[in-house]
Amino acid sequence: MVELKTDESIDEMRATGRVVAQALAAVRESARVGVALLDLDRVARDVLREAGATSPFLGYRPKFAPVPFPAVICTSVNDAIVHGIPGTYRLRDGDLVSVDCGAVLGGWAGDAAVSFTVGRPRPADLRLIATAEAALAAGIAAAVPGNRIGDIAHAVGTVCRAAGYGIPDGFGGHGVGRHMHEDPGVPNEGPPGRGMKLRPGMVLAIEPMLTAGGTDDYSCDGDGWTLRTVDGSRAAHAEHTVAITADGPRILTAP
Repeated sequence: MVELKTDESIDEMRATGRVVAQALAAVRESARVGVALLDLDRVARDVLREAGATSPFLGYRPKFAPVPFPAVICTSVNDAIVHGIPGTYRLRDGDLVSVDCGAVLGGWAGDAAVSFTVGRPRPADLRLIATAEAALAAGIAAAVPGNRIGDIAHAVGTVCRAAGYGIPDGFGGHGVGRHMHEDPGVPNEGPPGRGMKLRPGMVLAIEPMLTAGGTDDYSCDGDGWTLRTVDGSRAAHAEHTVAITADGPRILTAP
């Protein structure tokens, strides 16, 4: 079931989205060579606490997970695609880092992700990240009343495939509302003109995930969470929570 949000509810969700944006900005600012991923998680925790928000990630345990997620952010480095658990790993020069963060404030959830490099970047990594961001922008542009979920999926997938990148099979965006993950699912590839019709009041997380090697396959670490490319190639992830409105898409997790 998809809940259509009122304008007032969307404004409240924007407040949550600002907290997510602040947390991601603080983490990115703190991500330097030698910094441990656990330290980045502490930075995000501080932002959430100061805002009076809670984390929908911490303690989250979907059916596939052997244990609840132990952090407030996902930190996926280099060949990790998504769901990386912050640990003692210390960032190295040239690392590609994807950070996913959520928040709950006033009963409403928000979810966003960003990818960036640490130290001296590889040109190939910058291209991968730029393509993830371009795919996200294309998906957002398609998030207008009268279009369908398939139009978003097609927009995202077209950008990714044109650049020669892989799209992890079975993973994509989702509805957002009182909970972080709600209906409908938002694939990162698919035929246009198909799926649920977009209506004002729908709120969606659109989140391209790209693998540089071009394959859609992935493996899962022994922690039951971290997904990695099977060929060791690097990955990037970009995400915003977006409201469908009569005036066009409204990005709720923008800075």
